[in-house]
Amino acid sequence: MNTTNDQNEEIDFSKAEAILDEYEGVHGALIPVLQKIQGAYGYLQEPVINLVAERMNMSASEIVGVATFYAQFHLKPRGVHIIKVCCGTACHVKGAPNIVGKFSEVLDVPVGSTTEDKLFTLEEVACIGACSLAPVAMIDEDVHGKLGPDNVPSIVEEVK
Repeated sequence: MNTTNDQNEEIDFSKAEAILDEYEGVHGALIPVLQKIQGAYGYLQEPVINLVAERMNMSASEIVGVATFYAQFHLKPRGVHIIKVCCGTACHVKGAPNIVGKFSEVLDVPVGSTTEDKLFTLEEVACIGACSLAPVAMIDEDVHGKLGPDNVPSIVEEVK
């Protein structure tokens, strides 16, 4: 079974069906099901959520409630590269708002959004745990410390 999503892209439900088959009859399996489905599709798309609801005998609103409660789940497409700018106390004091602003300017997206080309998603996070390197941004698994707004354009180009 195939359908289209918000971006008018064809959705192949076979991956979701296989995941749901794997967890059929398993009580309390919603979170692992959503994790695997998000891994397969990149985010939790509405038509796939509706399939999960039907197969797990739940309402779609219950599933969306769970998905929006946990920060690990995403209901919108995300970029190939995820930029997380630390806004914890040490980073904030050392200029994190300026770093976030510069990333937003260079990428031409507001915080919490994905670039049109789906290459980058820009997020603020509470703490990365690298306070001695403040201010810090993490791009995918790479930590960039002691940042200044002037570093941002070259970092973005390097990742591209």
